[in-house]
Amino acid sequence: MEQGRLEEAEASFRHALGLDANNLGARLALTQVKKVEPGDENMAALVSEAGKLDTMLETKALPLHFALGKCYDDTKQYDLAFSHYLEGCRLKRKRIQYNPADNDKACENIRAFFSRETVDKLRGKACQSDLPIFILGMPRSGTTLTEQIIASHPLVYGGGELPDLLDLVNQPRAGQSAGYPRSLNGITREELKALGEKYVAGLRARNPEARRITDKMPANFNCVGLIHLMLPNAKIVHVKRNPVDTCLSGFSRLFNKSQHQSYDLAEIGRYCRNYALLMDHWRQVLPDGAFYELQYEELVADHENQARALLDYCGLEWDKACLESHKTERHIRTASVTQVRQPIYKTSVDRWRKYEKHLGPLLEALGDLVPAPGAEG
Repeated sequence: MEQGRLEEAEASFRHALGLDANNLGARLALTQVKKVEPGDENMAALVSEAGKLDTMLETKALPLHFALGKCYDDTKQYDLAFSHYLEGCRLKRKRIQYNPADNDKACENIRAFFSRETVDKLRGKACQSDLPIFILGMPRSGTTLTEQIIASHPLVYGGGELPDLLDLVNQPRAGQSAGYPRSLNGITREELKALGEKYVAGLRARNPEARRITDKMPANFNCVGLIHLMLPNAKIVHVKRNPVDTCLSGFSRLFNKSQHQSYDLAEIGRYCRNYALLMDHWRQVLPDGAFYELQYEELVADHENQARALLDYCGLEWDKACLESHKTERHIRTASVTQVRQPIYKTSVDRWRKYEKHLGPLLEALGDLVPAPGAEG
């Protein structure tokens, strides 16, 4: 599926079921290939399997709950869908270590380090490369779609979610502690330039020919100030989306790794508030135009004009391939792998309204981030 060959993937899963109708892994995977329709035979088999949940191992029950959640969501049975998402998240949450207070502290430390005075002091000597295009924001906010549009341009290589920047900043410097932003204490402009050059060298090693290379690690929103200081000519695209839709999308997804904040409604809302605080901070301490803000809802409602403006910001000539980005064949390893293989759709806008009665802890945690009726995120 990561290569975009969804029909082949579906055929492979169905072939596996033909060999063994009890192959639960194939049944679970089949739910992710496309929208589940009412009367779907695979869904019926999964519903039957759910009758064994009381005696099922949690490691087996966990992905089954998320698959059933998607089946019921696709078939507009939202109360049933939420009940399975909730139980799947409960099972996942008990298996991971995550303390939301740690994220609170990290957010506070980043804002404290990147004061306007520090930013002004460290600006001026940096790596001048314009190779990178950073695409960042909350997970499930539309970063994958945004990268797919940009990476459909013939001069661009889509790097995907690269750990490179976070790996760089989490390494201890001489005499300093490991971990961002502590690792930056006492950093000089010369050291920032060297960091930028090292990051660009890593990008270039991934593709020696591309004119631009994207890095769509969502969590790089923690590093916008750092990116601006070490790579002032890099493009930074911040993708925004209705916070409730964004958080619900994370809550209803079983991630392959990380995103530990996603398995509790109050915790993901708290994480989103910290993200919003950081983005507000970057707006205050960085100069106007330091990064570009793209609203997901506007992108899907007015696709061509928004895509043209996006490419213009990135310094790229318009190419019609960017208008049909779902046809671009490239390796995608994110939770949105199937969505970006489809033409632009609007059904994810205001999806949260279908679940509103269940979302009390999330809405309370988000507070004034919840958009007013008719407003965008």
